Amino acid sequence: MIGNIYYVGSRGLASYLITTPAGDILINSNLKTSVPLIRESIEKLGFRFNDVKILLISHAHFDHDGGSAEVKKLTGAKYMVMDGDVGVVESGGKSDFQYGDDATLSYPATNVDRVLHDGDEVKLGDTVLIAHRTAGHTRGCTTWSLKVREAGKTYNVVIVGSPNVNPGYKLVNNARYPEIADDYARGFRVLKSLSCDVFLGAHGSYYGMEGKYARLNAGAANPYIDSEGYKNYVAEREEAFLSELQKQTSTVKKH
Repeated sequence: MIGNIYYVGSRGLASYLITTPAGDILINSNLKTSVPLIRESIEKLGFRFNDVKILLISHAHFDHDGGSAEVKKLTGAKYMVMDGDVGVVESGGKSDFQYGDDATLSYPATNVDRVLHDGDEVKLGDTVLIAHRTAGHTRGCTTWSLKVREAGKTYNVVIVGSPNVNPGYKLVNNARYPEIADDYARGFRVLKSLSCDVFLGAHGSYYGMEGKYARLNAGAANPYIDSEGYKNYVAEREEAFLSELQKQTSTVKKH
């Protein structure tokens, strides 16, 4: 995509390989069934699946961390997860505030090797990633930032965790996650504070991945460099959150 960042996910579910001289970092293991595809993508690029030393996620939902147990087993990678999501990951999704009671959304419980906190750095070789807690979507939803170099220039990359309010999410009087609305509001403040040249995210749809990939192949200037697209996306998602919050707040007041 740019510098040492490669896309190794499916059309809908983003997974990123970040290569370094000391081994590689994988962000998102996706579904339980995604691991062979991720492995194949890595090997097609000429890298070795066994060189994955660190496994990270954007957030603890089955479509982003369902394959983590398998990735760990096959590569021996160290699994590093933001504090708010550790319990969910280690329960295989069963302690998730929204989906924990739905057995169809559970996945193999996976042991976490390092608990991350907001602002922590993950270092491997010459690469440093910063973990930003942008909670709400999950308690430990994580947006990653790092710097990459390409053609003599340095770019700020942001990989957005998820700012989305899923259908059924209670933003008001949520007994299982009382601070959910505050967490979303704080998450948007964090996203707006980040300097972004290269806009990526947990789903390719966040940043128009397929359209941009086609332009990249057509030899256009790197379309993933899109600071304006990032700002617009964050603003649009914040508006959607505030509108849903207002709707739920007025419904509660009526009752």
